[in-house]
Amino acid sequence: MTTSLRLEPVTPATIDAALALKVRPEQERLVAPVVKSLAEAYAYGETAWPRLVFDGDRLVGFVMAFFDVTFHAERPGDRPRSGLWRLNIAADAQGGGYGRFAVEQVCAEIRRRGGRRVTVTYVPGDDGPAGFYARLGFRPTGELSGDQEVAELDLGGEG
Repeated sequence: MTTSLRLEPVTPATIDAALALKVRPEQERLVAPVVKSLAEAYAYGETAWPRLVFDGDRLVGFVMAFFDVTFHAERPGDRPRSGLWRLNIAADAQGGGYGRFAVEQVCAEIRRRGGRRVTVTYVPGDDGPAGFYARLGFRPTGELSGDQEVAELDLGGEG
């Protein structure tokens, strides 16, 4: 992997390219399109952290994290969570390490903010991303968020 990988905020100069980013057709049922993610980022304000993944000048993906959200407010003692909300890697860029890079950057940002765990949700099934997240160290919690499985990665430390 090159050292030209970076995350950048979505800007007026990059919005059209972000909206044009597409995953493989068979993955479309597994992840929302970038346009929905950006609408959610707008609606959720400070909770959402949308970023574009660049390799040099080439846009290769979109990632969105969330910070300190209590998913089940009705459950006493449920701790706030931070994690990976959305990950879209362009169809022609998959397999190049960009997804791993994006997840590592989200983990670094959560750690920078004092977090010790990273949560992700995904559509279950053999054709879903469970294996990808497992290879990165995420372990299923046994919980569901809607129809999605919840997995967590321990970043170490206390919290």
